[in-house]
Amino acid sequence: MTFKTFRTVLFSVIFLAISFEGFATETKETEGDKEFDAKEMILHHVKDAHGFHLWDWKGHPVSISLPIILWTDNGLTTFSSSRFHHDDTGKVVVEAKGGKFVKYHEKIYQLEEGATSLTFDEEHHPVGASKPLNFSITRNVMMLFVSALLLMILFISAARSYAKSKDGVPTGLAGFLEPLVVFVRDEIAKPMIGEHKYKRYMPYLLTIFFFIWINNIFGLIPIMNGANLSGNIAFTFTLAVFTFIITTISGNKNYWKHIFWMPGVPVPMKIFLMPIEIIGMFVKPISLMIRLFANITAGHVIILALMSLIFVFKTVAIAPVSVAFSLFITVIEIIVTAIQAYIFTILSALYFGMATEEEHY
Repeated sequence: MTFKTFRTVLFSVIFLAISFEGFATETKETEGDKEFDAKEMILHHVKDAHGFHLWDWKGHPVSISLPIILWTDNGLTTFSSSRFHHDDTGKVVVEAKGGKFVKYHEKIYQLEEGATSLTFDEEHHPVGASKPLNFSITRNVMMLFVSALLLMILFISAARSYAKSKDGVPTGLAGFLEPLVVFVRDEIAKPMIGEHKYKRYMPYLLTIFFFIWINNIFGLIPIMNGANLSGNIAFTFTLAVFTFIITTISGNKNYWKHIFWMPGVPVPMKIFLMPIEIIGMFVKPISLMIRLFANITAGHVIILALMSLIFVFKTVAIAPVSVAFSLFITVIEIIVTAIQAYIFTILSALYFGMATEEEHY
């Protein structure tokens, strides 16, 4: 085993140990109240939240609170998520700007006038409360800002390094980024779009490649406590929409001709193929959205499911198996972080190339 491989495995073990500690602590809190529910635990960890739960210290949670920003009948209402005291069951009522608010399953509800607590119907759906417009800074939104800021710092620093270099030889951070930029240019943009048209798409391709990769890496850090931006369907949907818009705007005459009236085929076949091609326009970005979301989320779900086996069987005898397989999946996820960024970028470039391809005979 090389030192590099050993270091990767060691970091993975440390990450799993930190994750397992927080996971076990949370499980112990509910152990005396009800039977362990693996599904509820997994969904709780993979969904977005209004704060970062870091660890527990002497029975008290240590967390980073984020701002709650709501638009209600009384106008803009803001307060810290710490006022909910880590409650997610709707029991803690926060009074702000003439309204009463509760948090239930990471959703903010405003109680109706006269109500003192959140009530539920027979199917355990909240009643007697409404959901105001929520513009809160959740942990996924926070990580969006952090990754965007990091991306700007990386490339601005690299650009300054090139500007200061007299011979054009990259040093420091620029030396690390240049091979990746050249890889996106030579292995993705040029082959998929073409030598003469790839430059106009390079800023977007570089942005989504590094943006997705950085956020995938952040999602593997246990202390982030599930701040997995790429595992959020709204995030992948937004990226897919941008790819769809650029593809549609870039489409030339030849591109639209092959969609609405494919040349070189009989008229009945043209009528048959046209709706299929139109549907295909929307299927492409949808596949981009689902592929990134599903692959990133699946890894986290598998690790949590493997850890859950210890508490489902109620024995530590299965712990070595759970930890070993979780470590294996974690190592795979480290590889997947780059692979999924590459796949999203190369497919986007492929769609741009199809939209700009010139007519040939």
